[in-house]
Amino acid sequence: MTSTLSAGAGADLDGGADGPLTLVTRLSQALAAEGVAWCHWKSNDALDRAARGDSDLDLLVSRGDAERFTAVIRGLGFKDARSPRTKRVPGVFHSYGLDQPSGKLAHIHAHFQLVLGDDTTKNYRLPIEDAYLDSVDLSVAPLPIPAPEFELVVFVVRMVLKHSTWDAIASHKGRLAASESRELGFLRQRADLEHSRAIVREHLPFIGVTLWERCLRCADGTAAVPARIRTGHRLERALAPYARRPPGPDAMLRLWRRARVIIRRHVFHRPAVRGTLNGGGAFIAVVGGDGAGKSTIVNELHGWLSKDVATNRVHLGQPPVSVTSWVVRRVWKRSVRGLMREPSVSGASLAASDGRSMSRRGSARLVRQVTVARDRYLAYRRARRFTTGGGLVVSDRYPLPEIELMDGPLASRMLDTPGGSRLVKFLARRERHYYAKILDPDILVVLSVDPDIAVERKRGIDDEDVVRSRSEEIRRLSWDRLPAIVVDASRPKDEVLAEIKSAVWSRL
Repeated sequence: MTSTLSAGAGADLDGGADGPLTLVTRLSQALAAEGVAWCHWKSNDALDRAARGDSDLDLLVSRGDAERFTAVIRGLGFKDARSPRTKRVPGVFHSYGLDQPSGKLAHIHAHFQLVLGDDTTKNYRLPIEDAYLDSVDLSVAPLPIPAPEFELVVFVVRMVLKHSTWDAIASHKGRLAASESRELGFLRQRADLEHSRAIVREHLPFIGVTLWERCLRCADGTAAVPARIRTGHRLERALAPYARRPPGPDAMLRLWRRARVIIRRHVFHRPAVRGTLNGGGAFIAVVGGDGAGKSTIVNELHGWLSKDVATNRVHLGQPPVSVTSWVVRRVWKRSVRGLMREPSVSGASLAASDGRSMSRRGSARLVRQVTVARDRYLAYRRARRFTTGGGLVVSDRYPLPEIELMDGPLASRMLDTPGGSRLVKFLARRERHYYAKILDPDILVVLSVDPDIAVERKRGIDDEDVVRSRSEEIRRLSWDRLPAIVVDASRPKDEVLAEIKSAVWSRL
């Protein structure tokens, strides 16, 4: 059966700046070449958004073609992901692929079964996958879609399960969202209602036309609240053989999960829980001299990955100050007040010291450096635990033995020099101890920038000599030990970011 998209839904699907992602076009062509039966099964009023990577690709795939489908997406560089435990659904999986030209991640939400229901539980399967796929219109590019009559039938069932159960109405979720109302109008405009009734009679006899039409009135908003609750209850009973849980326990679970979301968002102010890549977590470190654009790249990487995958951001150059460090630094500040006649001690002079003739102010500075090392280790430990659980961490700066002018131990050489006070030796050992426990990152991005460009970027902000020396150190170092993604950060930001995204994604 052929269906026609509206100007809004079908616009820009023939390419151009606002057209489909190159990756989406390649995906569609590859699936067609392999003879895979599939379609974009819902939300086709906004098909252009899905094709541009601005929303999920909600695909229904024939179970018989599952192996060919997965082989195709693997060949295109897609990486499978796991949803949070409470959102995992049988017969459904997620996969992400990088569209190189745009830098966007395309999110495939693939169904081998039509599993639907309230967003918190997805409790019901609608066993009409084969007929649904048989109705597909292959003329719509780049994503084939089902006949509007089939889509309307399924949409109405979905909306009643989401919005017309007693618990949904009690939770103030009894009305369609604006996007759902637009989708209903889109489908009502295109679908032959008599054909939709015939589909219900043939493929969903356990629901029946009478109940389905009541469901349609609920979705339209023309039914009163008592009628909507009765209709929702009858629909759940009709679908009982295809439910993962009985209606009563499922309603309790829905209420519990909604309450938990409210508490997380409004009490603890925590973001939504994201899924994780099947390949496991990774610690991504971004290093470079001043003016290389580290913070910009870290912010861009975090924003890019965190939309879809559990991702945290840390700053190991300036870690959060622990309570212990705060107390020690308060004591240090008070001690310095009585030492103002002594010359100040910079990090560079501390690193060059052998510890034998250190001033009291230098010793105080060393104490502070040990607390910084401890705080860096604590931040690293928290981040490592997050990656062990499957998440991604993007770090601004990172302590590495190769880098001596930023973020590394300053007192190590004191341990190799005869003489020096026991206190200095003790503090130097503690500093080395903390840094020794910070292992190499999983992925290292090195931003190398011409020193003159770095100085110009930081003019009037940082000391010119410091900026130049740090940039020169990064450029002369060899990164073969790790190995690292070394990027020329003197170029425009978009070029640098595109190269980094591609390299990072290939290593995840």
